[in-house]
Amino acid sequence: MEIWKVLGAESPYLFAGLLITIELLAGLLTIGFIGGLILAVAEVYGGKLLSTLTAGIQRALRAIPALVLLFLSYYALNLPPLFTAIIALGLRSSAYQSQIFRGSIQAIKSGQLLAARSMGMSKLQGIWYVVLPQAIRLAIGPWSNEYASETKDTSLAYVIGVVEIMRRSRYIISYTYGNALLIYGIVALVYLIITRAGNAILYWLESKLWVPGFEKRG
Repeated sequence: MEIWKVLGAESPYLFAGLLITIELLAGLLTIGFIGGLILAVAEVYGGKLLSTLTAGIQRALRAIPALVLLFLSYYALNLPPLFTAIIALGLRSSAYQSQIFRGSIQAIKSGQLLAARSMGMSKLQGIWYVVLPQAIRLAIGPWSNEYASETKDTSLAYVIGVVEIMRRSRYIISYTYGNALLIYGIVALVYLIITRAGNAILYWLESKLWVPGFEKRG
């Protein structure tokens, strides 16, 4: 009975941590989305020099462990922990998202961009108005994997002082002298719900925006 009293008393505290986790997730995915698109377009259409440069940036960001990147950013940027985590994890996510978008861009037939150019569009306009709308729709399925991965990686932000749900759970366990199994079990369930709910929305969106003629998820 004492365990459930602890859980009831600490639920608002954990919920506040959940809101910070969601804020962190939304921020890093936004940075990753924008950065990933820019890197992907530069790699596919930027010519040999720019393509080589962007490929090097992506490989470097993917090669550095998330924890190391968080510590590097924390001591280099001198920003509040939440902003630091959003930037560090967002940049790392951009490297992975760029590969998702690169694949979806390359799935669009090159003739479509040529047709856009023949209608008087610039290359940039053709990419923006013709290629990217289709490529983003094609990327929704693979992007759901990145969403799930980054949802779990938000728990790493506690190491630089972000008081999200994982750090708050550790505080609760410390000052209630136990209940670790229950508290961590609740946190695991919360992550599971966030991941499954987000993926369900993405699968629905993928189905609604499916491009006729392309492979569809079973």
